[in-house]
Amino acid sequence: MTSNITHICPVERSGRLDSKFRRLLQNPQKILAPYIRDGMDVLEVGCGPGFFTFDIAHMVGKSGRVVAVDLQEGMLAKVREKIRRSGAGQNIVLHRCDEDRIGVSGNFDFVFLFYMVHEVVDKEAFFRELESLLKKDGQVYMAEPPLHVSKKAFEETIRIASDAGFVVVDRPKRFPDKIVVLKKA
Repeated sequence: MTSNITHICPVERSGRLDSKFRRLLQNPQKILAPYIRDGMDVLEVGCGPGFFTFDIAHMVGKSGRVVAVDLQEGMLAKVREKIRRSGAGQNIVLHRCDEDRIGVSGNFDFVFLFYMVHEVVDKEAFFRELESLLKKDGQVYMAEPPLHVSKKAFEETIRIASDAGFVVVDRPKRFPDKIVVLKKA
């Protein structure tokens, strides 16, 4: 996963990414319920401090698995600490990616990309790698923020994903985000 280090949310500001107020606006259960089921293997790229991670882990259950990936070790440390404090998270695997590669192996039922694709410099390589990690009937949920990503830039990202072997299956509406659900062509 190639990322422009100067444009990612620094660990020092991650508290705002994991607040009760945010949970009111972006409830993980409501956002993910149509897509995640018990027993799934889910890849969460750009997990940050784990705002979605524990909800995903609960949704996939004991027979499922969440691979939570982030570029910053400090973000993963925050998730590790949450796991330690809660005693939960036995089905969560943490992975620090490289700047130019996600670097995990396996086949995933679902890939969750929330507010992070705009930070990826080499989107072509990123989507090619995702395509190789997704099961044949798997899906990718990509949401981008309204202020950081223009409609034109979002559509260009969808075109790049299409060139890597994805097709659009849904465009969920959730104001003000830009969202698309993809699957393998």
